Amino acid sequence: MQLPDLLSPQERSAELHAFEQTRSGREKPGRYWRIDLETLAPSAAATVAGGVTIENSHARAIACDLRTAAKQHAHLLARAFRAAIEPRQKFAHLALANCGLGAFIYIPADCAFDQPIVVRYHAEANQAIYPYTVVLAERGARATIVERLDVGSNAFVTGVAEIVTGDSADVTYASAQIAPDDARVLFTRAARPGRDARVAWASADLGGALSVSDISIVIEEPGADAQIGALFFPSGSQHVDIMSSIDHRVGDSTSDTLVKSAATDRGQGRYLGNIRIAALAQRSDASLRDDALLLSEGAHIDSVPALEIAANDVKAYHGATVGALDDESIFYMTTRGIERAQAERMIALGFFEPAIDRFPTESLREELRAALQAKVTT
Repeated sequence: MQLPDLLSPQERSAELHAFEQTRSGREKPGRYWRIDLETLAPSAAATVAGGVTIENSHARAIACDLRTAAKQHAHLLARAFRAAIEPRQKFAHLALANCGLGAFIYIPADCAFDQPIVVRYHAEANQAIYPYTVVLAERGARATIVERLDVGSNAFVTGVAEIVTGDSADVTYASAQIAPDDARVLFTRAARPGRDARVAWASADLGGALSVSDISIVIEEPGADAQIGALFFPSGSQHVDIMSSIDHRVGDSTSDTLVKSAATDRGQGRYLGNIRIAALAQRSDASLRDDALLLSEGAHIDSVPALEIAANDVKAYHGATVGALDDESIFYMTTRGIERAQAERMIALGFFEPAIDRFPTESLREELRAALQAKVTT
């Protein structure tokens, strides 16, 4: 599954060395956290395998696996491959060292596609899989990409998704991760929008024993609009660790981050969110909102939103809440004849709706609602 056209043996060795030497930046936050990300690695017995299928109904788009892209579209692939993930996180190095399975999506200039392009990665039980998706959208292009993950028991997934756009492009990239309860899933997602372009990540992490996600957008052109919407819900003994960052390196740009999370049973979660506004990024407008809901005494979520502002002519906001279900709302609903258990489920599910609304297609939104419903009722 190797792609010598993408990385030389020396580059692969360097990426693996960087993975071993780079810290995750996610040290254990306290007694609640039982996972050591610094020593996390696939089992020596795990076989590197997996496959990818791409559903594309648009004749003008290029949507192919990475091997084909390296052979037939090398000049296009080179413009986006490894272009958005600098500096690289620890597990991005591991994905690069093993890259070979992946997808390349190219949207020509001024093409607008309403039907999503769907990328499906799949692997059997006890396999390690390193999916790598690269999206290049030209000037004025508009497209939606939906990434799906279908893996077996005890799978180890380390993936990357990159988006690079031209001016005035509009790209939405949605991922819904509902892996088996014993899988470990780690993803790095990064984007660089062009001038007056819009990039939106919509990420749901609902499965896996461990789910780790880095989501970032770097704004280097004025007029760009960056959107991050994420939801996660650890239950049982699941651990979820989400980190997002938006860097405003130039001014006259906007960003909006919304994260909704809940935890039940002994589920543990953490969200680290950061907005950075550079000294020259005047007239930036950025917001970050993170809300967490604890549904049992053994559940725990850490919420750490942050702003780093070096400019003085900006609008910036961040807010976070961590709490239990609202007793007044439950009481109100029970006085209207709704049983308490049903009232609690309705409130918990309604809590996620603002984040669910950021996902494209009603079928995907309904799938997320069903997965959340299953977590709330078990």
